[in-house]
Amino acid sequence: MRSVPAVALLIALSALAGGRSRAATAPAPPVSPATAHAPVPATAANTSATNTSTADNEAAARHAKRTACISQARAKKLVGAQKTAYIKGCIGTP
Repeated sequence: MRSVPAVALLIALSALAGGRSRAATAPAPPVSPATAHAPVPATAANTSATNTSTADNEAAARHAKRTACISQARAKKLVGAQKTAYIKGCIGTP
């Protein structure tokens, strides 16, 4: 693992090197509409966000259900194998 001063030095050096190479090159020509990149379709951009959101919601729901089952097992004063079996049955895990 690198130390913080070493990482800061590397960042500073890369910024200096990047600044020199940009100053030495000519400015970029303007982009014409024919060579411009097409925008990313909205469906492709939203698909990954939707999948992440759905996965997060499912994980949150599983956690809430497990927490409720643990609380119920505690209220019934179950311990050991009985508690484990009750939680698995309550959650619905085979």
